[in-house]
Amino acid sequence: MTSIDHVDLNLLRVFNAIIEERSLTRAGQRLALSQPAISYSLGRLRTLFDDPLFIRTRVGMQPTPIALELAAIVARALDTVREALRYAERFDPSISTRTFRLSLSDAGELAYLPPICAALQRLAPRVKLRIEPTPVEEIEEALRVSRLDFAIGNLPELTARTRHRLLFEETYVCMTRKRRGLPSGEQIGLGAFTEAPHVQILSVEHSHHALEDAFRSQGVGRNTLLELPHFVALPSVLAVTDYYATLPRRLAQIFNRDGRFRVYELPVQLPGASVTMHWHENFDNDEGNAWLRELLSEMVQTFDQFP
Repeated sequence: MTSIDHVDLNLLRVFNAIIEERSLTRAGQRLALSQPAISYSLGRLRTLFDDPLFIRTRVGMQPTPIALELAAIVARALDTVREALRYAERFDPSISTRTFRLSLSDAGELAYLPPICAALQRLAPRVKLRIEPTPVEEIEEALRVSRLDFAIGNLPELTARTRHRLLFEETYVCMTRKRRGLPSGEQIGLGAFTEAPHVQILSVEHSHHALEDAFRSQGVGRNTLLELPHFVALPSVLAVTDYYATLPRRLAQIFNRDGRFRVYELPVQLPGASVTMHWHENFDNDEGNAWLRELLSEMVQTFDQFP
């Protein structure tokens, strides 16, 4: 049996990076190691476990059966070491240089980032925040292995598998450029809504798929003339066309701060979207995680108070 006294534990970090990235180049970039250093470490790992561990293929470095068995064991070992090291330092936001990683959609970036960044600059001026939009199917694992610290959005798939907190319930409205001849009243009629030209946002977020499903289930069709992958271009498009768009109420408030748009209640009843914050249970007692958790909650929930 190999003694731990003769093993460089950094090799486990290399193993974990390769099995997650499936690439020596990306593993090296992640660990800030050169290609020769990664290759040398892989050679030592192969000797240590008496197995090739990874086979080079056209689609990347594919793990052997032994490597797949080792993956969960090594990940748990690294998690344990990270947890132990956190107890060696106290988190002081005023002097901390820690980097936190947050997954947000583009809508989340537009709505939440300004107040979050303003608060961080005031309370934790040296803390770094990295926004890393992550596919929902990858978020749980990313939180577990510290590739992410938090994810915020409409993420019902994650509520049973992660620690989470409800931040608010989002609703939807319809928005178009102010001009003569618009329907009167606070709510647009169904006929005017279905006949108008529309912009549709093809977001990957669960809430936007649910929105489209709700329209279809009520037999509400839209005359969609433009499809966009993100919200960022939406106000510029609406400002120079007669298009309408259905969007989260908070985004409508942001886009309409100068009063150039008309915002209507929708002609049909649609389900709201629960916006939640997610983190991994391993970091419940991490001081930095707990501090930022409270700040994120406060900033997102007090959105209406931010200019």
